[in-house]
Amino acid sequence: MQQKITDDLDALLAVLPPQVADRLKELNEADKLIEIVLDLGRKPEARFTDKDLDLLEREITREDIAYVVERIGDFSEDNRAGIARTLHRISAIRNRKGDIVGLTCRVGRAVYGTVDIVKDIITSGKSILLLGRPGVGKTTLLREAARVLADQKKRVIIVDTSNEIGGDGDIPHPAIGRARRMQVPTPSLQHEVMIEAVENHMPEVIIIDEIGRALEAEAARTIAERGVQLIGTAHGRTLDNLLLNPTLSDLVGGVESVTLSDEEARRRGTQKAVLERRAPPTFDVLIEIADRQHLIVHHDVAQAVDALLRGRPLHAERRYINEKGDVVIERGEQALAEKQRRGRNGEREGLMRGALASTMTAPSFNQPLRIYAYGVGQNRLRSAARALGVPIELTNDLRRADALFTLKSYYRKRPQPIAEAEERGIPVYVLRSNTVRQMEMLLADIFALKVSNADSMSLALEETRQAIEKVLAGAPVVELSPQPPEIRRQQHRIAREANLVSHSYGREPNRRVRVYRE
Repeated sequence: MQQKITDDLDALLAVLPPQVADRLKELNEADKLIEIVLDLGRKPEARFTDKDLDLLEREITREDIAYVVERIGDFSEDNRAGIARTLHRISAIRNRKGDIVGLTCRVGRAVYGTVDIVKDIITSGKSILLLGRPGVGKTTLLREAARVLADQKKRVIIVDTSNEIGGDGDIPHPAIGRARRMQVPTPSLQHEVMIEAVENHMPEVIIIDEIGRALEAEAARTIAERGVQLIGTAHGRTLDNLLLNPTLSDLVGGVESVTLSDEEARRRGTQKAVLERRAPPTFDVLIEIADRQHLIVHHDVAQAVDALLRGRPLHAERRYINEKGDVVIERGEQALAEKQRRGRNGEREGLMRGALASTMTAPSFNQPLRIYAYGVGQNRLRSAARALGVPIELTNDLRRADALFTLKSYYRKRPQPIAEAEERGIPVYVLRSNTVRQMEMLLADIFALKVSNADSMSLALEETRQAIEKVLAGAPVVELSPQPPEIRRQQHRIAREANLVSHSYGREPNRRVRVYRE
């Protein structure tokens, strides 16, 4: 697969303070540059794909910030500006008086050819939702999708909220090809422009970046029901992550609580009140972007959501680009079998009793631990696994299970599934209580996480969640306590899932994570 990249980096360097621009030219690593951060009273920083680097020994002054602001476009209500006919984005941080005290200068790149990995899906006419962490390439893929579809003589309209898809200025960037672009006067009106695009311009395809509000989700459903192909992105990294968002879960059908009979609840190993899909999904296909060359594709969103809510394995399609540049597609069972083949080394042995007992060989992080949950809250178990960053798979087939999780009250009664597990030699773990904390401690022990103890991990993750709440409430930045690399990785992951930015600072053993808005 041949890709062509254009970044108009000279245009961005021309608006930066001369000393900063000269230093970047000396480094000669333009292809790896992600963004430049200019904060008042701090050293200018460049963020590359593989490192963060201070550019100057001196601190940024108000004059430096004014130098940049004078040379770029006006800031919109979302504190974003750009450079005319480029894809670069400059985001501002303001003080309480409204003065700009910080700038994040993001490098915008048009990557021609990046859509080839999913071109068959893009051109199928189905509505597609893209998920992935910030900076992973969602907007780049949207831009390419718009160009490819427009070149096929389809009527494509881009609803460009922050001018990230088509670039700044009234004339859109050539990277969108023949597609037309509608700018949004203020982010809160994005849903109205989406509907206006359908009613006024008769598009066959609508492209929309960052669906993040309930009104936008409702507008997306309206567009899809009118027979228009919709390709968009949403806040979130994975399908299960999106389901936890009450505002956006409607994009994949939404969830509602239903009450099961006592027998059905025991069979599933859940509480009587469980979640089920409420309606047909707005989008037909969901693509999780792990990185620019690795994708997970759910071709039937309704089927995937049903499986996820019922604790069944997701047989998603995996696509990636190999060393030769070819697109490799592993479909459903093939991808799952390959994952299990790489990580599984035979059946585990031993009988587990007590929440912290551990004679099981620690499983590999490359493959999931298959768990039969009897009387244990499955949603809480998934939440505990996500918090620790360990892979699990909940199964209703005891014969496929690597372990059985249950509660002390059930274990004492020895119901049929527990008795059968013991007869088959399947490890049985008995939790003292049906809480996320107990589950985190148990999973940390099973996966032999390299931390001093499970409590250290739990406390650090709780500190991260509190920091995220502070940033979402308006704090400009929150710095966490120093932690080892294993814990910092989980802190970065949780911040990404909350659509926030995090970076590590300092030297070991005092290296720590800072969390802030993009």
